[in-house]
Amino acid sequence: MLRVAIDGPGGTGKSTIAKAVAERFGIEYIDTGAMYRALGLKSKRLAVDPADESEVRTMLDDTVIDFSGGRTMLDGEDVSGLIRTGEISMAASDISKLAIVRAKVDEVSRHLAATKDVVMEGRDIGTTVIPDAEVKIFMTASPEIRAKRRYDQLIEAGKEADYDQIYKETMERDYQDSHREVSPLRQAEDAVLLDTSDLTLEGSIDAVARIITEKTQK
Repeated sequence: MLRVAIDGPGGTGKSTIAKAVAERFGIEYIDTGAMYRALGLKSKRLAVDPADESEVRTMLDDTVIDFSGGRTMLDGEDVSGLIRTGEISMAASDISKLAIVRAKVDEVSRHLAATKDVVMEGRDIGTTVIPDAEVKIFMTASPEIRAKRRYDQLIEAGKEADYDQIYKETMERDYQDSHREVSPLRQAEDAVLLDTSDLTLEGSIDAVARIITEKTQK
């Protein structure tokens, strides 16, 4: 069994890198962050107060999240593009503070990790979801670099973007993720730290692949 846990703050390229690495090793890619984003999107659509546990529980009981061909499916709808905005990123961070939300996502994630080889990325994969993963990596990059990457992505996609606003959202998300009471963002003691600030995308993918190879050959 090979389970690779990749954690780190938003904007480090975890999703893109994890997906590429999974393809390189021929194993399943699981984007846990997309699950939280999908729930954040649904809470916005239904005007559910993320601080109201009763409202959130009702929403969770009527929600189905799945992955199909690398696409994120929310109640049968492909929301892959809709969940990649700053607004939904913050909504995901807000709703993920609730233990019942994390419990639901963790349950689905653990089931997947128990049945197949996976590369799973998120905020607390190596510390909470699969703490016994064979390979753990904590990926980071400076806030400035992460904000610039997000800005470039939006511009390339033909969308309007404000670097200062994106940087502000990046810092706010970092603070929320690292200070929440339930499973805060932190590096697992046995995780390999990888700073991608000065690495290209391909360089980052190669670096993660090397770490996996080194860890699994010991």
